[in-house]
Amino acid sequence: METTTDTQWLGESQQRVWRSFLGATTLLMDRLDRDLRNAHDLSMPEYEILVRLSESPDRSIRMAELAAQIMHSRSRVTHTITRLERKGIVLREQAASDGRGVTAVLTDHGFSVLERAAHTHVNGVRAYLVETASPEEFDVLGQVMARVVSHLDVNGTCATP
Repeated sequence: METTTDTQWLGESQQRVWRSFLGATTLLMDRLDRDLRNAHDLSMPEYEILVRLSESPDRSIRMAELAAQIMHSRSRVTHTITRLERKGIVLREQAASDGRGVTAVLTDHGFSVLERAAHTHVNGVRAYLVETASPEEFDVLGQVMARVVSHLDVNGTCATP
């Protein structure tokens, strides 16, 4: 058990950076989510699922693997897939390989929804994040975030380029 004497408190500049990170990520994700909801009736988690499906062979992924890739619980992914299924964007099928698992499949309609939503998302990422930093600063941010993922993603499920 840790005691208060084991804690190496953040310095003033570290605390300032940490709080900026918390505020920025909250505002950024909220804004990207709001843009997608207003323009396409999609949430950020729904959009991320569509992206993952679109990048997979046959535009399909086993539900358990999808949950691991986006780092959400299976239950949360199931609820999100249910919402997408009601919209005709995704459907569920028995896994072809063994018939026991369930696979999420991006429909043609879902792919067209993603194609339209991608413009909104990428334009937002560019305007709200990329264009606020120099290319060098953006590269450093990417390096730091890749190290964080590498350090924390013990199961190796978060795909980083």
